[in-house]
Amino acid sequence: MNTSTTPTALELRSLVRANGELELSLVSVAIPVPRPDEVLVRVEGSPINPSDLGLLFGAADMSTATQSGTPAAPVVTARIPEARMKSMAGRVDQSLPVGNEGAGVVVGAGASGEAQALIGKTVAIFGGPMYTQFRCVKAGACLVLPEGTTAAEGASCFVNPLTALGMVETMRREGHTALVHTAAASNLGQMLNRICIQDKVGLVNIVRTPEQEALLRAMGARHVCNSGAPAFMHDLTEALVATGATLAFDAIGGGTLAGQILTCMEAALTRSAKEYSRYGSTTHKQVYLYGALDMGPTVLNRSFGFAFGIGGWLLWPFLEKIGPAAAAQLRQRIAAELKTTFASHYTREISLAEALRLEEIAVYSKRSTGAKYLINPNRRIAA
Repeated sequence: MNTSTTPTALELRSLVRANGELELSLVSVAIPVPRPDEVLVRVEGSPINPSDLGLLFGAADMSTATQSGTPAAPVVTARIPEARMKSMAGRVDQSLPVGNEGAGVVVGAGASGEAQALIGKTVAIFGGPMYTQFRCVKAGACLVLPEGTTAAEGASCFVNPLTALGMVETMRREGHTALVHTAAASNLGQMLNRICIQDKVGLVNIVRTPEQEALLRAMGARHVCNSGAPAFMHDLTEALVATGATLAFDAIGGGTLAGQILTCMEAALTRSAKEYSRYGSTTHKQVYLYGALDMGPTVLNRSFGFAFGIGGWLLWPFLEKIGPAAAAQLRQRIAAELKTTFASHYTREISLAEALRLEEIAVYSKRSTGAKYLINPNRRIAA
């Protein structure tokens, strides 16, 4: 915060220009004055989630990225392939703030009793922009973190925890009894594993490496299948027979994995079929794509009958569908189990300026399992 008449703070912005250039920069913005029912939060932690990367980088080819400016105020530019500019039409020449969630300390408040009661509290916030030093929000939108909880511990208490709980809730509401999850060694996957163990829900975890398999088994996961192993299809079918899972959430999106899951579900169901049908099992099998770690086409090899569905699943529409009361119950569970079931782990904490260093972008843009970054907008860079 500076000492000018109108105090300002830094905010990370993403801009797509009409000439096909992405620009990432730090913009000086006025620190807002809270209205009666609002609080001012000094943001001290905001994770870099895959959903944040989609807005941050847009359709840019980050291998073309270059950096200019100064160490304290870097500017990153990258080219957007001409063929992908159509998908950017809705945001051309708009400087967009980034960051879906975060946590910090309430340093100012409006006149209402609800707002005043939060002064000095560490709170979590859901809904961007969070890659900013100060954020003004409604007092009722804050989740007060348990005493002794740091902003870093509470920074990821919305997107991943609510998504994991949303998957289990979707399973129950749609009449399934067990789940399949891909990219299962991620922070979200580890949370889902802990939820399913605690709630006694069958879970089939799909990972890509033996190291990820070992990690989940050490956490108590019973069914872990390595998609890179020669026996993957056999192992997945056996896990589906054991759990009866007919619902999957796929973070990969592109490629053949969604189709492979449906094929193995059909094979598992066929084992208990009492008679043959050329249309396949009558039990509905569903795969929801909720991520896009693979941006290529989703390939389906139709070997799983006709009782299937494949579609998209996003957190915001799910929360709107279940309504405020049910969503509040999920948030209450998160607050109660923040340091256990919903604990997040970060490989690195960086400042806003460090988030625009090419060497850091090269790491967190890969979306690698076990390489989760936390931005602390008020972190000072060592001289």
